[in-house]
Amino acid sequence: MRYLKQRRGQYAAHGEDPLAGVANLFDASIVFIVAMMLALFSAWNMLDLLDPSSEVTIAKKGSDGKVEVMTKKGAEIKVTRVSDKPLSGAGKRLGTAYQLPDGKVVYVPE
Repeated sequence: MRYLKQRRGQYAAHGEDPLAGVANLFDASIVFIVAMMLALFSAWNMLDLLDPSSEVTIAKKGSDGKVEVMTKKGAEIKVTRVSDKPLSGAGKRLGTAYQLPDGKVVYVPE
């Protein structure tokens, strides 16, 4: 009993709050989240998204088959949804695209 009384009085004597360390857990979790974001960006070679002067284009195909093209130029990010509707208009032929047996598409300019 003598030891328990000393420990209880010890907290009160120093003015320590047993829950004071909880505030530090929030700071540690923010640092951990930022570290995980940087690790994921570097693992996917996407650090260019954080560079304000870079230009990045990403094509994403959803589970429903719809394709989105995300383009980042400087600080501006633009998302374009690609449709499968036929288009018409005037233009000129730029080249030919070939699909290889392994699924890759090769563009050959004229």
